[in-house]
Amino acid sequence: MKLYSLLSIGPVVGAALFLAGLAPLKAQEQTFSDSHLDAARQVVAATKALSSFDDILPLLAEQTRTLFIQSDPSRTQEVVDVSTEVALKLAPRRADLNRVIYEIWARRFSEEELLQLAEFYSTPLGEKLADSGPAITALAIGAARQWQDTISTEMVALVREELDKRAAQ
Repeated sequence: MKLYSLLSIGPVVGAALFLAGLAPLKAQEQTFSDSHLDAARQVVAATKALSSFDDILPLLAEQTRTLFIQSDPSRTQEVVDVSTEVALKLAPRRADLNRVIYEIWARRFSEEELLQLAEFYSTPLGEKLADSGPAITALAIGAARQWQDTISTEMVALVREELDKRAAQ
């Protein structure tokens, strides 16, 4: 068996550590009524909050394939077959992540608040917000990065200018 560098398995290890990081949430476990979790489920579904996690398992499968194929290209088809089989076996575990997400919402909002949120997200405005949210967030992050770059350049220039003034005194 060939040794893999930590860099080559970095994304796989990172994802595994992320998922393992869900374990501490269980340590803070609270019990929620079925209706409280159902209200959280309604909000999560209405906000489409789970869709951003849909690519985790396929991405992990692809990274794992790449890792093993790089190690032994002669077994490419076998690696593809086995990694696909394993990914399909692991797919039902997605319910664990969903449950944690519901509990996160339930921890932060009362059942009544969740019901109000679910009601809002079922309105045309709420649906528009849920649909537009990812694009708005991406644009806001882009604007913040652009602003940061502009301010960073300006800050460096102003600090350099001030240091040059002080050095000349």
